[in-house]
Amino acid sequence: MLLSRLERAKRRLSRLPAFDLTEQQLEILPSAKAFKQQILQLIEQAEKRIYITALYWEKDEAGQEILGAVYRAKQKHPELDVKIFVDWHRAQRGRIGEEQSNSNADWYATMRQKYGFDDVIFYGVPINTREIFGVLHIKGFVFDDTVLYSGASINNVYLHQQDRYRYDRYQVITHPQLADCLVEFIEQHLNDISAVNRLDQARKSTRELRPTIRSFRKKLMLTGKYNYRTSQRLAADKMTITPLFGLGKNNLLNKVIEALFLVAQKKLTICTPYFNFPRSLQHRIRTLLHEGKKVEIIVGDKTANDFYIPPSEPFKLAGALPYLYEKNLRQFTKRFAEFIENKQLTIRLWKDGENSYHLKGVWVDDNYVLLTGNNLNPRAWRLDAENGLLIHDPEHQITEKTCTELAMIRTHTTLVTDYQQLEKPSNYPAPAQRVLRRFERIKADHLVKMIL
Repeated sequence: MLLSRLERAKRRLSRLPAFDLTEQQLEILPSAKAFKQQILQLIEQAEKRIYITALYWEKDEAGQEILGAVYRAKQKHPELDVKIFVDWHRAQRGRIGEEQSNSNADWYATMRQKYGFDDVIFYGVPINTREIFGVLHIKGFVFDDTVLYSGASINNVYLHQQDRYRYDRYQVITHPQLADCLVEFIEQHLNDISAVNRLDQARKSTRELRPTIRSFRKKLMLTGKYNYRTSQRLAADKMTITPLFGLGKNNLLNKVIEALFLVAQKKLTICTPYFNFPRSLQHRIRTLLHEGKKVEIIVGDKTANDFYIPPSEPFKLAGALPYLYEKNLRQFTKRFAEFIENKQLTIRLWKDGENSYHLKGVWVDDNYVLLTGNNLNPRAWRLDAENGLLIHDPEHQITEKTCTELAMIRTHTTLVTDYQQLEKPSNYPAPAQRVLRRFERIKADHLVKMIL
């Protein structure tokens, strides 16, 4: 018998392996400052292991403070197993306008020499031969038996070190089996000596590594998965958590997200910093609306985008992206105006002064919560290595916590009730208009949406 798409989605979710989870094991932090303090506290308390995966760890005040704490923890507990995995390409380029010698990787090497520890290790993970075609976007910090999960990397803005912050989600999960699972994945799939090299000592060039990088990506796409040694399937009456990995178009994480979009009975809530959904998610949103379901989308204002460049500053090509995303949102809002009018579709724009918005996630009714760094865009769908933690809460044990989290997220948002609230492309700064027109003229806008 042929199953409907809805039945296939339900079956996919019901067959996921999972670990039991209790309400007491999950804590949701309210802010970037609380996230930073939690990192420092967990580093100080760590006795067995510190495993960190992040897009980057920057040489700035926050990065130096956190790394200094890691080295002090290692001095206190010499047996502490410390491994840090960041993107190979991002670590080796400086900020725009800086010399190559000022890269984060060079700083890692300097710190290793300063403290004299050869086993506080920074690894560079190359997801593709060029950064534009894929980066390490796997999230999760493990301190002994605690998982600290966020989409944030480590730098001043993500940790609210100074005046500005980049808003994300921050979850503390005390769970030995989950922590073991994440560490085992890192050791089995990321710590690959053929392509993954240390950044804190002499290293090969990307050109030398290209053949092994291609092989590594292919292998990771085919074999990368979490092992659930003490797990069960999703239960009808128990709260559970499932780690998910994804790389390439048809990966498990993508399929689970698509299934989540389908199984909503009352309401689907989505957070993304970049309004640029893959086609499959666009179709599912449209289907939900036509079925009478509610959809809430919380997206950053263009000025809260981390690529945004104020008109008073010199324009760079990447500065056109927030305008491209707003143009997408304007078209979407116009297309689905009837659903906004009847209150089925809610669109919220996040803006808090000069701060930026980096939130991602999916909430389905009161049954599922997805923690992820996945931006829900074509790049995440095809190019980057992503992961997520899916919480199934059939008894609604954490509904109060998730409602509190969503209320915090909505604090600095305004409702979009008409597409004309969003700026007309003809009113964009001249440099942004020129770039967008050029994209359209050479039909590159589709390609840009795929890779950025």
